[in-house]
Amino acid sequence: MGPSTRAVHAGLPPAAQGEPLTPGPVFAAPYHLQGDVDAAPFGYGREGNPTWSAVEAALGALEDAESVLFASGMAATCALLEPALGAGDVLVAVRDGYPGVRGVATDRLAPRGVEVRFVPTDTDAIVAASAGATLVWVETPSNPALDVCDIAAVAEAAHASGARLAVDNTLLTPLGQRPLDLGADAVVHSATKALSGHSDLILGAVSVRDPAWAAALRSHRWQGGAIAGPFEAWLLHRSLATLALRLERASANALALARFLRERPDVRDVRHPGLEEHPQHALAARQMRLGGPLVGFTLDGAERAQRFLAALELVAEATSFGGVHSTAERRARWGTDDVADGFIRFSAGCEDSDDLLADVEQALGNV
Repeated sequence: MGPSTRAVHAGLPPAAQGEPLTPGPVFAAPYHLQGDVDAAPFGYGREGNPTWSAVEAALGALEDAESVLFASGMAATCALLEPALGAGDVLVAVRDGYPGVRGVATDRLAPRGVEVRFVPTDTDAIVAASAGATLVWVETPSNPALDVCDIAAVAEAAHASGARLAVDNTLLTPLGQRPLDLGADAVVHSATKALSGHSDLILGAVSVRDPAWAAALRSHRWQGGAIAGPFEAWLLHRSLATLALRLERASANALALARFLRERPDVRDVRHPGLEEHPQHALAARQMRLGGPLVGFTLDGAERAQRFLAALELVAEATSFGGVHSTAERRARWGTDDVADGFIRFSAGCEDSDDLLADVEQALGNV
């Protein structure tokens, strides 16, 4: 089945006379449980919920893997990193990916005796740093620089060193890129972003093809209590049905915006993996089905960047990305990324492309 067909039908129960096409959320703390603890599939809400099971089945169908749902992308990240690494282990992580990962590595893992090696999103640099590693963590395309590394080559190098490879695939989702098929051992998502796509919930997920690892992730969730609410889980499952449509439109809008911006003399350093002049464009074309919704570009200084953001009418100034509404921000305001003061991270949404480009054009003209 094609990606949109899979997204529409993933995780739904078989048709049954008189039953809804999409079951609603199940709200429960305890369940009826008579006799032994394994006498029923559900006993207590922190251990499991039918709504979690449904969305995990849907994500698993899209990944061809076992998926575990968490309360946030950071909860999913910590559930993968912290149990896997202890004193004497080595973590290789990209320094130009999500800053929360760097924070966990520096503030929580390094004090426990984990050696942390930060590298750029560059295939050769990651491969070179993988010798002796325990776990390699990449985000490709990187965020916000949108650099691309070769997942298959990194996986081969990691496995040769006895390490596992985890890929943050939040930007592209399993419909835009399939790291597990390229050799990765785990995929992490902030489901807050494109998977849910409406900027109205916070969730995360980890997908693996090792049943023992999936069981360990569920045990970590149960012990740590980083569980998703049933309504949020249901919203995510409902939103997956439109994932292919949203991602295709947002990716097309992002590429159109990047091509428009590269012709402007008042804009520099335009970044999108779909641009032919992107340094890793050929690799991106082989590895990725879609380019994703993010565009990066630089204006002359923080003051002009802020005036540009204020002049936008359709585009909200906000962090995060992957929603149906276009958003943008001056990324340097957080102090977490090595970018110029005037660097804009722009997340293209699902508006009509002509309207979006016209809004960006008038905002640039006004400043």
